[in-house]
Amino acid sequence: MHTLAIPRSVVDRVIERRGREHVYDDLDPAKSALVVVDMQNAFMLPGVAHSLCPMAEKIVPNINRLARTVRATGGTVFWIKTTFTEEALRSWSTYFEMTSPQRVAKRIEALTADSLGHQLWSGLEVRPQDPIVEKNRFSAFIQGSSDLGAALRARGLDTVLVTGTVTNVCCESTARDAMMLNFKTIMVTDGNAATTDEDHSASLIAFYLSFGDIMSTDMLIACLERNAGRRVASSSPDGAD
Repeated sequence: MHTLAIPRSVVDRVIERRGREHVYDDLDPAKSALVVVDMQNAFMLPGVAHSLCPMAEKIVPNINRLARTVRATGGTVFWIKTTFTEEALRSWSTYFEMTSPQRVAKRIEALTADSLGHQLWSGLEVRPQDPIVEKNRFSAFIQGSSDLGAALRARGLDTVLVTGTVTNVCCESTARDAMMLNFKTIMVTDGNAATTDEDHSASLIAFYLSFGDIMSTDMLIACLERNAGRRVASSSPDGAD
């Protein structure tokens, strides 16, 4: 697992701006979506991955724990998969022009639909009721990338819990855009994986300062279970909150 380094000065700046350290600890579990980004063989399976992130396998248990809790407390789990399309070579040419031909070829092979690389990691607890959304950019929310935003709104979901790989590219891009599309957004500190501890921490710091909240798996599970319990108590005939 990553060694996380969030300076106290960053926390102090967040508190000064927002009034508290965790602005979304009062989230509504029934309106929350766990968004699991790019936990595919293309990023995790040696020999198949075009961009291997060894740390990604280590966060699988936390993602599975969160998925179980989100479902149990009334939320929805979304599995996000990057998919290569030939159209992207034209419409996202700036990205492919920055990448060597060898790496482009490997990316195409790993992320083409129905390939081994395109598949979700076998250790993930994917359930039949979980939506699987394909995207074609780093961010799942940028215009034309996927229908994730519409799918969330159709279910009445307003809170996004971001996990996956890699922290500082697809996960942070997705999380930033989620906030700018008016979703309450939390990045899970030990549910995201990057190439280095430094990349991971820098990404979470930048997000935390301006875009949303960050929480550990344990803290987020505690919030979900506590808040779900409060809803049940307040809705019972003889209960009081």
